[in-house]
Amino acid sequence: MRIDIITVLPDLLKSPFQHSILKRAQEKKLVEVNLINLRDYASDNYNSVDDYCYGGGAGMVMMIEPIANCIYKLKSQRNYDEIIYMSPDGELLNQKIANQISLFQNIIILCGHYKGVDERVREHFITREISIGDYVLSGGELAAAVLCDSIIRIIPGVISDETSALFDSFQDGLIAPPVYTRPYDFNGLKVPDVLLSGNEKIIDEWRLQQSIERTKKRRPNLF
Repeated sequence: MRIDIITVLPDLLKSPFQHSILKRAQEKKLVEVNLINLRDYASDNYNSVDDYCYGGGAGMVMMIEPIANCIYKLKSQRNYDEIIYMSPDGELLNQKIANQISLFQNIIILCGHYKGVDERVREHFITREISIGDYVLSGGELAAAVLCDSIIRIIPGVISDETSALFDSFQDGLIAPPVYTRPYDFNGLKVPDVLLSGNEKIIDEWRLQQSIERTKKRRPNLF
């Protein structure tokens, strides 16, 4: 899978991809992540990517020209399954969306900044808009990192124990059950005995029931 991220702050995005699962996924050649500096596609000597808003108002707006130049260049080199814009008014990211995008070969992620992007970008270049929550960030970079983490970790081969990702919260529409490790008894706080029974059927039934009860209590909207 190839992910091209268009941003005005590429350095801000470097760290998330240099550690842990995202780093190993790239080392295994299972995913290629490219951070593309939008300023490289500006047409003036100042590498401008934003300008004042027509009609007045506070804040600067990302210009269509450098974004179009960048997308045209990328699309001349390969086909893309999606061109995604990280936006607070996009569809809310969930596990189903992450699963779907993880199956793609090539995607572009555009990170908004300032007051947003020229509406013509959204109308003519973007194929999908995604939000990570009903709040506003300073830019789309952190949201793009969240999206990438959610899709890269479920690409087959990225996680050594591939069954682990299949039992994450939300994969079956439920929150994951509680988990425990050693010691069995910590100051009188004990691990549920059912988990030490060795009976996989009983353990699976217990975990399912715990997931159902936890989801009803914490995220009833999922039912």
